[in-house]
This record gives sequence, C-alpha cells and structure tokens, in this order.
Amino acid sequence: MAITAAMVKELREATAAGMMDAKKALVETNGDFDAAVDWLRTKGLAKAAKKSGRIAAEGLVAVAVDGGVGVAVEVNSETDFVGKNAEFQKMVGDIANAATGVADIEGLTAADLGGKTVGETLTDKIATIGENMTLRRMARLEGDTVVTYVHNAAAPGMGKIGVLVAMTGGDEALGKQIAMHIAAVNPAALNEDDMDPAVVEKERQIQIDIARESDKPEAVIEKMIEGRMKKFVAESTLLNQAFVINPDLTVGAAASEAGATVTGFVRIEVGEGIEKKEEDFAAEVAKAAQG
Repeated sequence: MAITAAMVKELREATAAGMMDAKKALVETNGDFDAAVDWLRTKGLAKAAKKSGRIAAEGLVAVAVDGGVGVAVEVNSETDFVGKNAEFQKMVGDIANAATGVADIEGLTAADLGGKTVGETLTDKIATIGENMTLRRMARLEGDTVVTYVHNAAAPGMGKIGVLVAMTGGDEALGKQIAMHIAAVNPAALNEDDMDPAVVEKERQIQIDIARESDKPEAVIEKMIEGRMKKFVAESTLLNQAFVINPDLTVGAAASEAGATVTGFVRIEVGEGIEKKEEDFAAEVAKAAQG
C-alpha cells in the first residue's frame, strides 16, 4: 500500500511520534493504522495512543433516573449549533425520559412520545430543523442507587458527556464525586473481571515486545511484564484508579470508607468513535464564492 502524507499526519497526531518514525511504522505495517500505533508503542515511540479522540458527530447525551433505573441516551446532529437549539434539547430530554421504560435502543425507537414513536418524532424534527439527526445509542444501569452527572452541560440533564453510577450504600454526594471522576478519567471497566480479555491480551503482547527490546534476562523480563500489566489494569479499572478527589485513595477504597460499594457505571461521550470528515472551511467558502 502507498503511504500518503495524510496517513503519516493522522498517525503523528494520534501518537505524537516523529514524522520519520510514523512513516516507518506505516511502512512496517503496510498502512494498517492500529497496527502502526502498536508498532510505535512497542518501539517506545508513541507518547499516547489517542485513537479514541477522533470524535466526529455533534449532539447531546441526556441522562435520566426512575427509581433504581438510570439511562443515558445519545442523539447526534450534524452541527454543534443544533445542540444549543431549545427544540432539539426538549426532544432529547423527552427521549431520555422515555428510555427509562424500555430495555434497548430498538425498544426506545418504538416507544411512545406524545402520540408518535421516538423514531417518527426524530424524523419530524429533521424536517423542522433541517439537519440530519440520529438516535445513536442508549445505556441502561440498575442499582440500589443510581446517580447521574453531566459534564459540559448544555441544559439540565444533558451535555457532551453523560455518566451513570450504580451503588449500594453511600449517598448522592459520593456518587456525584465518583461520576465526576469517571467523566474525567474514562475508565475502561469497573474491575479486572469486567475488562475485555482481548484488550488485556493485546496489551500483554505489546508489553512482551517492549520488554524483549530491552535485551534483559528472561526472568527479569517476566517480572517487568507482570509489573506493567498490574499497572495497566490498575489504571484502566475504576475501582483501582487513584480517586481524583483524593489521590491517596483508590476509588474502591474511598467508596468503602464511605460505606458504599460501586456496582456499575456508564460513560457516554458525544460522537466518540465516529470519524469526522476533515473540511477546509476557507476552501469551501472560496468554492462557494466562485459559484
């Protein structure tokens, strides 16, 4: 595969690697972006793998709680302006409230919203506001207590990041603090048992490759890998992360001191995982001016 300047630029932005290193990584991996990121990490040349930062879609995440059920719903739009539109915000809030009574996105699309389904309401709003919109996903969380938090709020209960925390014991203030931690740190899982085995195995292989680059004895390499994997799990799991409110404690320990147990969480950020088409605004204006 031919390695283009655009491919090198994208890899550099995602990893903070140098130009020649990024190009070499792409050559070595035949242009496979994810494999190139891993290659750079193995060689110690990637400062950060920011693949999840390629956020595209605009819109809002709304949260709602009904008893021991909490939901987070993402509704996307083409531009950020629509997220500030009162009509759009009301619809998103209504959709979130409807979500507390259904099990999944299919049920939500078919749910009643003032005489029309959520799907029909969305279609009507597209015609009224004039932008494409999608009901992208919903998450549902149950627990003895479910606390919500919205970061970068555009209106009450909705913003760019929505978090749900389920707990037994504790109080709402603690739940809010833990939710704020989740919004800021973005843990991959609640604990080690909840981690995706494929993610853990991929990291282990990367750490094996990194350790072997050191040319140290096998016994030392094994200890290096074990230590780095423990650190990876601790940094990736909510209960083992240093609590942003009090870094001397892990989140799990802080909850325990307050007589609480965190049983689950949800974090949804607008547009995460969707690639956005790069547009040159100046070029678009020039093109329009030429007729």
